[in-house]
Amino acid sequence: MRLNGIPVFCPGITDGALGDVLFAHTYRSPPGLRVDVVEDVRRINSIAIYSHATAVVVLGGGVVKHHTLNANLMRNGADYAVYVNTANEYDGSDAGARPDEAISWGKLRQTSEPVKVHGDASLIFPLLVARSFAKHFHSKKAAEMK
Repeated sequence: MRLNGIPVFCPGITDGALGDVLFAHTYRSPPGLRVDVVEDVRRINSIAIYSHATAVVVLGGGVVKHHTLNANLMRNGADYAVYVNTANEYDGSDAGARPDEAISWGKLRQTSEPVKVHGDASLIFPLLVARSFAKHFHSKKAAEMK
């Protein structure tokens, strides 16, 4: 699926009750909704492999963090990374893992300068967007209008 030309993946789509619903839809006539998780992994890995540079912004952790960073492992690591979550390293969760762990696995490049922001992503992310991406976007638009 693409949204505004950006591929959208959901590697954890088969987890839980939604997986059961997808399973039930496979028995519909004509054949119902089909989800090909293997093709999704191929596509996300291929995008990473053939990219000139990659950056990851991880909100939270878990399945999405794992698949995104794993795709970058296929290209010797992402060039940039920002993690935003409330997890700590001591709880053993994927979200709690520090960026240096991803560097040790080759999921982030050794030359990357990753940042981990400890905080609620629903509060922090809009502030990051407003201060960085949106600010740059609006100043660029203003310059183009002149």
